[in-house]
Amino acid sequence: MRWGKTNMICRATTADTKAVAELAIQMWKSHEIEELAEEFAEMIAGPEAAIFFAQEAGEAIAFAQCQLRHDYVEGTESSPVGYLEGIFVSEKYRRQGYARKLVAACETWAKEQGCSEFASDCELTNTMSLEFHKRMGFLEANRIICFTKQL
Repeated sequence: MRWGKTNMICRATTADTKAVAELAIQMWKSHEIEELAEEFAEMIAGPEAAIFFAQEAGEAIAFAQCQLRHDYVEGTESSPVGYLEGIFVSEKYRRQGYARKLVAACETWAKEQGCSEFASDCELTNTMSLEFHKRMGFLEANRIICFTKQL
């Protein structure tokens, strides 16, 4: 890792994919670390996504993944839209401003990509995520229930 300073937010590089995956697996438990690291490496290498890291005293403690969405995003009027795909802060470091700084980094990146809107989502039952999004300044656009059917 290249972390030297404390309380630092920086954009992840391909060298950081394992550290990001180790954080992400704590949130996306149905995945494998290797699978996540591979996906993150592809995102980092491409122009449509960015991953930001927070670190404390050289330790990776949080990350946020954002990307451009060109398809319709609920409640928006433009395209592309910057989209917060995932954010995770290690429990010990929550409520210390890391998430806010990571969201700000993602918003700045989206603006640099020409976006005028930024969006995100959460499951209807995830009240912690709903409250987090409200604290970050997101406005609820809609609530939906998705259905599937075997053919």
